[in-house]
Parts: sequence; C-alpha cells; structure tokens
Amino acid sequence: MAVKKYKGSFFEHFSVIYDTRQEGKVRHKLIDIIFIAIAATICSCDDWEDVEAWAIEREDWLRKYLELPNGIPTHHTIERVLNLIDPKQFERCFVLWMREVTEIGNNTVIAIDGKTMRGTENKKNNKKAIHIVSAWCSSNKLIIGQVKADEKSNEITAIPELLDMLLIKGSIVTIDAMGCQKDIAEKIVKHNKADYVLALKENHKVLYDEVKEYFKDAKADKVKNEKIECYRTMEKSHGRIEERIFYYSTDISWMKAKDDWTKLNGIGMVIRNCEENGRKTEECRYYLGSIKNVKDFSQAARKHWGIESTHWNLDVTFREDENRNRTGNKPQNIGLLKRIALNLVKKDEERYPKKSLKSRRFQALLSLEYLEYILFINFR
Repeated sequence: MAVKKYKGSFFEHFSVIYDTRQEGKVRHKLIDIIFIAIAATICSCDDWEDVEAWAIEREDWLRKYLELPNGIPTHHTIERVLNLIDPKQFERCFVLWMREVTEIGNNTVIAIDGKTMRGTENKKNNKKAIHIVSAWCSSNKLIIGQVKADEKSNEITAIPELLDMLLIKGSIVTIDAMGCQKDIAEKIVKHNKADYVLALKENHKVLYDEVKEYFKDAKADKVKNEKIECYRTMEKSHGRIEERIFYYSTDISWMKAKDDWTKLNGIGMVIRNCEENGRKTEECRYYLGSIKNVKDFSQAARKHWGIESTHWNLDVTFREDENRNRTGNKPQNIGLLKRIALNLVKKDEERYPKKSLKSRRFQALLSLEYLEYILFINFR
C-alpha cells in the first residue's frame, strides 16, 4: 500500500502540537514520536522498552509514514517527550480529530463517565490516582474526548470542561449519579443543544425519595400506570437470562424540583432482573430526563453500558491500571494514547469483527498488512 509521509487526518490534527523542547537539541520530530507510540500501542506494546524494541524492528515500515531523520528514538526519549506534551492541547487535538471522523445525529447517545488509573496512585507521597473522564459515542462506539479530574469527586468540575469541547447537538447525554447536577443539565441543554438522561441516587435524597415513591405507587395504582410508558427487553446468553423493564413518565407536574432542572420532562426507572445458575437478582435504578418517551429513555439507559465496556477494555486489553507512570504529564498523555489506540483497533468492523480487541492487537503485531489496514480505515 503506497503511503505518502505525514498524509491523512491524523497527521493534520496532531502535527500542530507545540514542541517545548529546546531548539537545536531536537533530534526526533514530535509527530514521529507520537505516531510511533500510538502504532506500538496498537501492537500490544504496553511499556516504553517494548515501544522502542518494536520500532527498531519496524523501522523500514515506519519510514513509509515518517521521516525519522535520526532513526528510532530511545525509550528514554519517547518517555521524556510524552511527559513534555501539554495534555490539554493533546486532548484538544484528539477531540477535533474525532469530530471529523465521528457521525453524531439526532438521539445519538453520548455516554460520559470517569475511570480511575489505579496504578498512578502514590501512597508514599500521599498522591491520589488520576481520574480520567471520557465521552463515548454510541453511533461509532468510539471515545470522542477526555479530560482529567484529580479524583472521582472532581468529576463535577471535569464534566463541564469536557462538554465545552464537544459538538453533540441533537444527542442524548447520559451520565451517572456523580454528574446528576443542575448546572450540568443546564449546560447540556443550553450550550450543547442536546438532551440528557441522568442517573439519580441518594446524593439528591429528597428528589430521589420522591421519584422512588412515585414509581412504587405506580405499580399498585392502575390509573397512574396509564401515565407511565413501559418497555421490556430480554437477553439470553451462556446460561444467563437478563430482563430489563424500562418505565418512563412525563407526569411530573407534582414535582417540587421540576422548575429547578433545565428542560426536565420526565423521570425513569429501570428494573434489571437477572437469573444465572439458578440464582436470581434484581436491581432498580432511577433517572431524570429531558427526553419525552420511553423508547429514547430505554436506548439511552442501555447504551450507557458502552462506556463501561470501554473502561473494561482499557483495563483488561490495554492494561491501563498497570501503568505506573505517576509524575508530570505522562499519566494523562498515556491515558489518551491508549484511548486513541483503542479507537483505532475497535473501528475494524470488516476484517475481524468477531475477534476480541486483544486478538486484533496481536494480529497487528504479527502482520504489517493488518496494521496498515487499521491505519488506513482510521487515517484516510
């Protein structure tokens, strides 16, 4: 496959990152180092020594894409340079790239959730682990943005910062209970021109108790039940039976908090019944929504699971929790590297759609032809 150096949407967006290294002492181009780190991460390289070893072995191939004026940088150089990159600019370039390659239409679900990089905790220096808040798009099943919060409690400030970066007009934003805040709901509606479905828990105790009591009464009151839409799903897999019952009501004139939440149109409840190996479990969750029907509510609640699955892949497939880089910009930038690589590998829906992401990474390590295919479908 003939490829011109530094051509394609990836290079167009990431080549603008400011290089803070001292002029005259730079031997390796910044974009070369970023590309090497991402390509190596695709190919199952999860530490700096592996990245260097892979790049040395694939130098001839890398020169199809990069100039490499002084050959392959050492792993010390790669690590040092990744620490120098401004993470906010790195994240901004990523978001702008994702805007170009992601289609967001009406009712596309944008799931926002945080994930702690547990390996970055430094108990000796009393430093808490870094917490990354990401946005995931249901139509492409890709991460479309990330920002850092120093700890989970700071998601409340990180989420608005992430929303400021996104163009998601017409979508439905889903957030767990930490992000169930009046200011966040207002930003989603007024700034992003989108709708929301926010998980409701005891952090809003009075409101939570009101919604819980409403649906409790609704089960026994046939008149009120007529005002509640209901939708059921049933899934069977590997001896596991899972039923979800979605309830949604726009009958909220009685709510004291109705006027406090921008464009609040309804409340929802999801009952999840699961049976596996003869053991039955039930859980119940409550929600606030600006949407107006149970179909949109069920889609939003179900598709929010996509970002939780993505976090699982970052831990299990990309070994993010094993990352022990704890200083400077490295933890945040490595988190973004892994999310970029995850997106690139996940986009293969033709060659190996039934293979796990772990298997696809290994295939890319073995086969340059497959690695080029991954780059082609993402960089074009």
